[in-house]
Amino acid sequence: MALTVQGVSVPDSKLAREITELVHDTESPLLFNHSSRVYYFGALAGRRRGLNFDPELLYAGAMFHDMGLTPRYSSAQERFEVDGANAARDFLRSHGIPRADLDTVWTAIALHTTPGIPQHMHPVVALVTAGVEMDVLGLTYAEYGEAERNAVVKAHPRSDHFKEDIIETFYQGIKNKPDTTFGNVKADVLADKDPTFQRGNFCRVIRGSAWPS
Repeated sequence: MALTVQGVSVPDSKLAREITELVHDTESPLLFNHSSRVYYFGALAGRRRGLNFDPELLYAGAMFHDMGLTPRYSSAQERFEVDGANAARDFLRSHGIPRADLDTVWTAIALHTTPGIPQHMHPVVALVTAGVEMDVLGLTYAEYGEAERNAVVKAHPRSDHFKEDIIETFYQGIKNKPDTTFGNVKADVLADKDPTFQRGNFCRVIRGSAWPS
């Protein structure tokens, strides 16, 4: 039986079932369970905030948000967030989802590591990031009841060393394309894991541009 927490459950639809199957078969258990928790925490945040959102689109955004970390969907040059967004868009397009909804899910995934912007956008965009920030960073931990947290984690367990495991997973997914971390939080992952990593520098880029001073 599907988990229901405070009225939140995975949509009972053919589309949601196919999303579950694809992500389950593609991602590691760590990422699959993380993505599932992101959906629940995002949807619970949406209910608490009184937001009107399409659960199927939120589920697609949550479940695909880390697909760009997998070998199957990782490109050589794009940010992993863009790879995941592209994978979701292609999947949803193949199921006849309208263009406006494709763009919403694409944006939700592409921006989920860009703090300060998603919360001002479409509810699906805001809530994918809300779920990620809760599960990875615990920014809104106290806003969820203990029973809510326990139910979600029981259904989709966190590994014993989830914090270090997820950092390592991010690192493995981006280490071969460090330039894609310029200006985003994944530069922190490379700096943590690779002592030889040198961050891109915005001021240095300006000063080194072709424009005369």
